[in-house]
Amino acid sequence: MIIQRTFASKSVNEAQKGLIFAAFLKLIIPFIVVIPGIAAFVIINDPELMAKLGDMATSHMPSDAHADYAYPWLTQFLPAGIKGVVFAALAAAIVSSLASMLNSTATIFTLDIYKQYIDKKASDTKLVNIGRLTSLAAIVIACFVAPLLGAIGQAFQFIQEYTGLVSPGILAVFMLGLFWKKTTSKGAIVGVLASIPIALLLKFLPLEMPFLDQMFYTFILTCATIVFVTLNTSETDDDPNGIPLTKDVFATSSAFNIGAYALLIILAVLYSVFW
Repeated sequence: MIIQRTFASKSVNEAQKGLIFAAFLKLIIPFIVVIPGIAAFVIINDPELMAKLGDMATSHMPSDAHADYAYPWLTQFLPAGIKGVVFAALAAAIVSSLASMLNSTATIFTLDIYKQYIDKKASDTKLVNIGRLTSLAAIVIACFVAPLLGAIGQAFQFIQEYTGLVSPGILAVFMLGLFWKKTTSKGAIVGVLASIPIALLLKFLPLEMPFLDQMFYTFILTCATIVFVTLNTSETDDDPNGIPLTKDVFATSSAFNIGAYALLIILAVLYSVFW
């Protein structure tokens, strides 16, 4: 969904500016995610403050088992106008993310599966309708799956962990596809498909490994899979369908470079202070 939004830019320069701006916004997310939890922890463990807040504080009070209740629980202490702004921002973020994900789902199914393997001669009108039906099916499936996630401890960590089943394989394909000329489409497909069982194997083995480490090892093993398949199936030194890369492809503007350096410096400072 990030790539599609970048493709919608009117120029490469505008796309780069958008990515840098989004990266700076990403730096705020740890504070948005962590500070409400800290505030809820302090309030709950302060008897005098809880007494001042009265019954309002004890209703739907978050616990360790339901840490995701901290954010909505804290919103009840906001003034009416600010509470409306917070709710509007949360709703806008959810709708925007949902729209992007549905668009990506419809695009992948319509162009990469339906048009490639089911109906290669499908018209543009038919593809649009198939995309709409795909989005509708995805929403219906999500409606049935959503109630099953109510018993999990932390939704944010759950999402990050299970996104990590897919993202290492995609990263491996991007990295090898861009920087290794021999990479073939067969190697990429096998690598992506293999990355999911590899990730599941690392997750459910009794290794007690953090999910970020699982993602790293999944990436390494997926890269090895792509290299192995490519070397055993490619008959040429370089893939003839590969896109030639020159330094002009990676050219960036001065504004982008300054923003990137500033971003890296801020990120290094944040890690050094809060590690």
